[in-house]
Amino acid sequence: MNSVTISSELSDLLKGNNVQIQLSVPQLVEKVLYRKEGTLTSTGAVRATTGKYTGRSPKDKYIVEEASTKDKIDWGTVNQPISEEAFTKLYNKVINYLKEKDEIFVFKGFAGADKKYRMPIQVINEYAWHNLFAHQLFIRPTEEELLEHQAEFTVISAPNFKADPAVDGTRSETFIIISFERRTVLIGGTEYAGEMKKSIFSVMNYMLPENGILSMHCSANVGSEGDVALFFGLSGTGKTTLSADPNRRLIGDDEHGWSPNGVFNIEGGCYAKCINLSREKEPQIFDAIRFGSVLENVVINLETRVPDYDDSTLTENTRAAYPIQAIDNIVDPSVAGHPNTIIFLTADAFGVLPPIAKLTKEQAMYHFLSGYTSKLAGTERGITSPQATFSTCFGSPFLPLPATRYAEMLGEKIDEHNANVFLVNTGWTGGEYGTGTRMKLAYTRAMVQAALEGELNNTETVKDKFFGLEIPLHVPGVPDEVLQPNKTWECQEAYEAKAKELAEKFRENFKKFKNVPAEIEEKGGPIA
Repeated sequence: MNSVTISSELSDLLKGNNVQIQLSVPQLVEKVLYRKEGTLTSTGAVRATTGKYTGRSPKDKYIVEEASTKDKIDWGTVNQPISEEAFTKLYNKVINYLKEKDEIFVFKGFAGADKKYRMPIQVINEYAWHNLFAHQLFIRPTEEELLEHQAEFTVISAPNFKADPAVDGTRSETFIIISFERRTVLIGGTEYAGEMKKSIFSVMNYMLPENGILSMHCSANVGSEGDVALFFGLSGTGKTTLSADPNRRLIGDDEHGWSPNGVFNIEGGCYAKCINLSREKEPQIFDAIRFGSVLENVVINLETRVPDYDDSTLTENTRAAYPIQAIDNIVDPSVAGHPNTIIFLTADAFGVLPPIAKLTKEQAMYHFLSGYTSKLAGTERGITSPQATFSTCFGSPFLPLPATRYAEMLGEKIDEHNANVFLVNTGWTGGEYGTGTRMKLAYTRAMVQAALEGELNNTETVKDKFFGLEIPLHVPGVPDEVLQPNKTWECQEAYEAKAKELAEKFRENFKKFKNVPAEIEEKGGPIA
């Protein structure tokens, strides 16, 4: 192995008699059941629970402050620094802890479906079910690739090892630490499997741009003519629903790179939310949950072992992990050409953004940096009215570099490949949340289809007077009056007040960005 990627301590760990390397799915399922880490469900999937941590722990995530990277990282509340000394001490403690375990499990695979740009990784787990998760979420090697495999990054996950904040320099018992010089992710104190997935995504969000590749938190699909579409959007905006199109093949549902060759999936699997899941609503996900899949924090009937996807007793954030090959309508390998169409999804609970608008490059960069959607009343304790929320580049928790770096790359890609960019509002119409109604999915699908088929590239538009967005006057299958928000509100004064309120929130949020070319805000942002 590369000397940069493996320490003598790690080398000793991997030589231990307790190490189980590259077990098959049936072997891992047997281990999970024998070790009583999970339960076999009626679908054949394994169900595991994660204790008190049922989601990510962003306040416990750190990046080691190292000479080669410290001037590149966008330090702050997302990317918190930790010293090399603190990391080394914790690293050695975790290695020694794992050496004493009866068994540990190692998965070797890749991040990145394009062989030219993929990164060989290995994942070392205390739990067999975590190793099964890694096997399904990352890209699995062929037997020939495994013989030549040399990990360039290692994830070490020890959920039952808890840090001592007073001694270890952490905020709590939990830690997720990335060392770019040691090529290591160190995870402890949490059983939530998603930390492994998102830590590698964070790593790729550093490594890919350094190699001239735009990393993106988006889904992607491809049409019968080879036309590629990207879907960016935060939770609740419809990203998964709209990208799962029976007439288009899925490239991937969450993480992608855009290289000189085109788009590629970073992962080899899907980590789908499954609260209120049904075959009627989402047949692809429902049918993908079978032998080898992992259900996380899903309540099951203790006698029949049937999952109850409507039960949120453990968490709203119930999940299913499965290989992308469990879905029929996919591109395999997950590689395609350059995007023709880019769609930014937002669920505007203020009801003032148009249901669809074509963006200029400056507007695309502005809205990409903004990453706007709404949190709704009842979604979090203390929220009693809609709240605007902004997640930079639609993925701020996973961006080690300054946001402007990703936005600049997106702008260059749009120019180079003449991609059309649209803002699609899947939120409210005819009034704000509580007064108006949610945009009909059938209308949204019709608008997205028209955008993908190029029907909106040269259509007649009208400019929104608050946000400067070009709104098409006609979209097949959508009533004309639905397209212009001001025409759907009964009270124009109320509409204008809400539009001004949201425009001001955009402006206030944008103040945090430094060194952004003035024309991005001037030509891309609100105009009133």
